[in-house]
Formats: sequence, C-alpha cells, structure tokens
Amino acid sequence: MAIPANNTAPLFGEGASSTLRLVVYLVIAIALMIADRRGDWLEHLRAGASVIAEPIWRLAAAPSEFARDARVALADRHALSEQNAELSRQLLLAQTRLRRVEAVQEQNQRLQELLSVQKTLGLSVQLARVIDVDFGPYKRHTIMLDLGSDNGAKVGQPVIDARGLVGQIVEVRPHSCTVLLISDKSHAVPVRIERTGMRTIARGTGTLDTLELPNIPTSADVKPGDKLLTSGLGGRFPADFPVGVIRSVGNDATGMFAAAKATPDAALDRSAEVLVLHELANPVGPPAPAEEIGPPVSLKGSDEPAPPPAQPASPPAVQPNPTNQGEP
Repeated sequence: MAIPANNTAPLFGEGASSTLRLVVYLVIAIALMIADRRGDWLEHLRAGASVIAEPIWRLAAAPSEFARDARVALADRHALSEQNAELSRQLLLAQTRLRRVEAVQEQNQRLQELLSVQKTLGLSVQLARVIDVDFGPYKRHTIMLDLGSDNGAKVGQPVIDARGLVGQIVEVRPHSCTVLLISDKSHAVPVRIERTGMRTIARGTGTLDTLELPNIPTSADVKPGDKLLTSGLGGRFPADFPVGVIRSVGNDATGMFAAAKATPDAALDRSAEVLVLHELANPVGPPAPAEEIGPPVSLKGSDEPAPPPAQPASPPAVQPNPTNQGEP
C-alpha cells in the first residue's frame, strides 16, 4: 500500500464541514471558559499542569540563573577580598598606633616617677637614658647610659631609678658610661634592715631578680618582707635608698650562719631612664656655723650701756738733772 506524499490536511479547511467544526470548537471553548469562570472547574487541572510544568521551566531557567549567581559570587568574592585587605591594613595601622601610644604613656609615667623622686630627694641628679644592656647567667650585669665625661659623669657615681638602687658607674667615656648593676656577682652594697636597723651586706648573685645576704647571725631578727635600705657606710651610696625586699631566710651551707634572699626594688631589666646622683644625701662633716641673729649694728648703741669716761692722762714725771744735784 502506497503512503501518500502529503498527509498534512489543515484542521479548518474550506467548506461547510470545516466551518461547522470551527463553530463547535468555539462553542466548546466558550463553554469551558464560562464554566471555569463561574465554578472554577479547571482549577485542579491547572494546578496539576503547573506541577508538571514547573520542573520543565525551572530546568530551562537553570543555566541563566547559574550564570547570574556565578557573576554575583565572583563580584562579591572580589569585593570581599578588597574589603578584607583594607580592613586588615586599617587594623594593622591602628594596632601600631595603639602600641606607640602605650609606649609613650609608659615613658611618660616613668619620667613622672623619676621627676617625683628627684623632687623628693632634693639632690643634684641628672637624667640619663639606657642605650644598651649586657646581662646574662655568665656575663657581667651592666648597662650603658648616654651620659659621659663631657656631661660630668664620674666613676663611682650611684645610679637609681624611680623604685630603688640600680648600681654604680664603673667606666666613663666622653659620651657614654657603663653602670655595674647591683645584681652582678662582683657587686656588694652595705645595707640595713629598716625594721630592726641591723647592718649587713647585699651581694649580687648573677640573677636579675635575686640578691644574697650571707653571714647573718642565726640569732638575728630577719624575716621575709623586711625592707633593705642603703646604710651609707663606705661613702659610696647615700643612706636610706631602697635596695630590695627579703623574700626568704635560711641557713647557709656551713650551718653556722643564716643567709637570706632578697628581690631588688629597682626594675633592673626594664628601666629605660635612670637618675645619676652627683652628691650625697647626708654630707660628711660638721654642719656649717649658723648665722648670728640679732638687731642691726646701727641699733646696738641705744641698747648697750655707755662705756666709762676716759681718764685724763697724768703728767710725765720730771727726771732729776744730775748736773744740779750739788746746788742748794
């Protein structure tokens, strides 16, 4: 059986039958629209059709939505990266400024403490800045100051900070000097216990936070918490400067004497500015004579009794002339 070449007949062709078919379809469509309008008969049908069609149109719109989301994600990622870099830069700058402000505040506090000490002591002192440090378990404990012989520094001058004794100058150069700390093993300070007045020696141990008080009599009244002050003996360190606080007391290796450990008052490893003393707090020697107190010299004559009148001088005695002794 042969298949016709063209089997695409139009739905509505020419002729009476085609016209009647069109009219029937129109009547059915109008009836369906009226029925749907009046009673919503096709609502369930449309809902089911939308459920079936929704995945189709979502799948069709997926490429465009994916491309849009990718563009937004890339743009947001780039913006977030730039914002993060800017915030990190601002945070680093703020932290740097904060550290600088904190350092300036600490320096200002130290200088205020040193100024307060200078006013309290009433001594001739000179402010110096620490420019180098050199201490360790097997080294000498020294610091270097920006003060030299051109500024009046001399070997043996005591050095203090706002809390206590730091050490003494052991080497002087034209523009700098070296200070031996009280924590050095070769350093010793004559001290007295503030509570009892007992005198002893505080020696360095090579450790910045420890001083040693050896050869203390076992019967001595020494307790943890006792404050150590310079005794003024030896003439090197002025009296009554804070040195440290005793933290422990025990027997030495021989068992014949007691030994104490003390913590220095001065911030040996943190002081950035110190004071160099130029004269003793208690000068050696008798005090200067007091000035005479009394009325002015012009008023002394009115209060004092008048001196006695002067006696007239007697005439000189006449010596006999040896040539007239024989005459009557």
